[in-house]
Amino acid sequence: MLQTESTAWVCSVPVATVWTAPEKARPVDAEGIAEHPNINNWLKSMSQEDNQDLVNGNRIQTQLLYGEPVLIEEVVNDWAKIIALWQPCQKDERGYPGWVPASQLKEVENLTELGYARVKHNKAQLWTEDFKPLKVVSFNTMLPVKEIGEFIRLQTPDGDALVMTEAVEIVSAYSQSPKGSGVDIAELGADFLDLPYLWAGMSSYGLDCSGLTYNLMKANGVIISRDAVDQVLEGFEVDPSAAESWHIGDLLFFAHEEGKGKIHHVGVYYGNGLMLHSPKPGKSVEIIELAGTKHEVELCAIRRFTEIEDRED
Repeated sequence: MLQTESTAWVCSVPVATVWTAPEKARPVDAEGIAEHPNINNWLKSMSQEDNQDLVNGNRIQTQLLYGEPVLIEEVVNDWAKIIALWQPCQKDERGYPGWVPASQLKEVENLTELGYARVKHNKAQLWTEDFKPLKVVSFNTMLPVKEIGEFIRLQTPDGDALVMTEAVEIVSAYSQSPKGSGVDIAELGADFLDLPYLWAGMSSYGLDCSGLTYNLMKANGVIISRDAVDQVLEGFEVDPSAAESWHIGDLLFFAHEEGKGKIHHVGVYYGNGLMLHSPKPGKSVEIIELAGTKHEVELCAIRRFTEIEDRED
């Protein structure tokens, strides 16, 4: 599965889960690792204990979206060891490492001349050229543009496809969405209220805490690292003890041992002492008041990724 300079290996399914190792997949995960995975059925098939075991068992790392490029390092027993090139990570300077079923990857022509179409909506329908339903893809899916007209013609792992113009934003590169303000970040986050938490989740089927912040920032023109432990080292430092200096859209980080231990959570400041976040297995994206919660005592850092002039409280 070696690629040439004129081709790239990409995710060929709407959402591919990146596993810590092939043996980490369980029988209950069959729908998630199939050649044509059904993420909804996979999530429904898991009990609360199965869901929590994704965390406790260190089973999954992150997820890929349709068309997202990867570097394949090796293939072993139908599993590909990959680097997710669009997801910065301290684990590997090239991107996020892990394993995906090789059947969920495909080689395509390298095509970037007209930029990418980024899905703005929670989900978007892709159509074949004769207007038959092709695939439903997640928010923040980015696919190369081939032609701009009444519909946008895209290059996909399934051949040319069409998407409605209003469902996407055209950008020159995957990291070049227009810069949003802190308010834009927070308002977009509210679109995901009640979306279930999924450990390692990176799609509009389920997000974990840092998957939510990564995707909100990406949609607003800021590429940050995939994981909270890396995100906390980026952006501009804001004093956690000076609440009057916090701005809507800042990222709030939390650590064990009342803020002195290991980083374990991140959320988005929503103004007025509120936070938008994806909490934990069994819960969904929500807005909470920080005062009186464990988060209040675990707050350890705040980082800003937008220009202060661009936003208002």
